[in-house]
Amino acid sequence: MNAKIGAILVKDLDGSPVDLMTIYANQILLLIIYNNDCLGCTGRAIPLAYEFQQQYPMIQVAAIHSDFPNREGSKASIKSIFTSGEIPFPIYIDEHHKVFDQFNAEGTPQWLLITENKELFRSIFGSQDNAQNRLYYALESLVTHKDEEK
Repeated sequence: MNAKIGAILVKDLDGSPVDLMTIYANQILLLIIYNNDCLGCTGRAIPLAYEFQQQYPMIQVAAIHSDFPNREGSKASIKSIFTSGEIPFPIYIDEHHKVFDQFNAEGTPQWLLITENKELFRSIFGSQDNAQNRLYYALESLVTHKDEEK
């Protein structure tokens, strides 16, 4: 059995503190921990998160920009990576990379798949094919398992 996640404390793009486990209570959550300076994040992982959001409407997709020294995110810099200027899913800021550290992230992007019971189902690092496949199978497994419970 996976351990329950108590809180994931971040700030929204306007600087207000948010606990993701409170606002997304009772939802399956796919979080991507990323940084704008990570080309794998902006070139592969963010578009992949958008694809997953389209493919799995029952899952809440959200991103967490982890701030590192001289690599902090602002509302403007985060919006700038989207060609449309529109953010396709909620994005939060992880000041001083506390959430990154909380989940022992290997780097960016780090994917966290959290069950509606607030349990960490999978944590997957990377954005290349192997990581994408592992993430896809984890999503399928969780969604299939949820459907079987109905």
